[in-house]
Amino acid sequence: MSAPMPSAVAYGRHPKAERWLFLYVPLGFALVFLVGPFYWMLITALKSDSELYDGTKSPLYVARPTLDHFVYLLTKTDFITWVGNTMMVATLSTAIALLMGVPAGYALARLRFRGSELIGTAIFVTYLVPTTLLFIPMVEVMASLHLDDNIWALVVVYPTFLVPFVTWLMSGYFRTTPPELEDCARIDGLTRLGAFIRIAIPLAKPGILSAAIFSFTLSWNEFIYALTLVTASSERTIPVGVLVQLTRSDFYFWGPLMAGALLGSVPVALVYSFFVNHYTSGLTAGSVKG
Repeated sequence: MSAPMPSAVAYGRHPKAERWLFLYVPLGFALVFLVGPFYWMLITALKSDSELYDGTKSPLYVARPTLDHFVYLLTKTDFITWVGNTMMVATLSTAIALLMGVPAGYALARLRFRGSELIGTAIFVTYLVPTTLLFIPMVEVMASLHLDDNIWALVVVYPTFLVPFVTWLMSGYFRTTPPELEDCARIDGLTRLGAFIRIAIPLAKPGILSAAIFSFTLSWNEFIYALTLVTASSERTIPVGVLVQLTRSDFYFWGPLMAGALLGSVPVALVYSFFVNHYTSGLTAGSVKG
């Protein structure tokens, strides 16, 4: 008879303790760190003003929930208009970024020409330039195009920082797909453009989807350009509209502010929840090989 295998406890190991220490405890801290802000927004938005400014009550729960702040936000402000503006700007900017960035990324990954690596680096460096250095010249450019104080200015400006990132991400992702499939398609009679449309794009769908999600999110949450290029309330996006209309000097309407922040984050959260697997795989492949 063979001798019984020694257990983990015999070697001084405790699987349950290790699981709690290295899995559940870190996950618990991560969950509190990530979900905590949303919980705080929710309970603040559900509190009445009397409970919100009552220092004797715990800030971690709601004694008497109310929807007054949501009603105020939807009826006394232009929040519905801001949602429509933000959705339009984010959708159009994302579409433009993909139409320009995906072919550019493919060209940098597949075509060999003089200075290709330098061009790829220069494109990504433009993405790293902070918007605080660019919004003043952008105001001048939009004024020359007669787009000042117009929501279409955001549709024009946002691709200037979305296209470089999409190009960099897609260039890295196309390098992970086998070029032999496109070579076979070209041998069978397809042109370079035909191989790109019929072979490369279907293979790169996870990367394209991750680029689209990132671009949509960045456009949805952008603040500096939206603040400086648009001043009319009917033309504002959610981040600027909520902040400008719900603050008075040093006084903040915390209930409606948190209601606006909560409702404004719902579309992006839904997009991530539906496509999180494709987003992770696409972003990982692009960043590893890029």
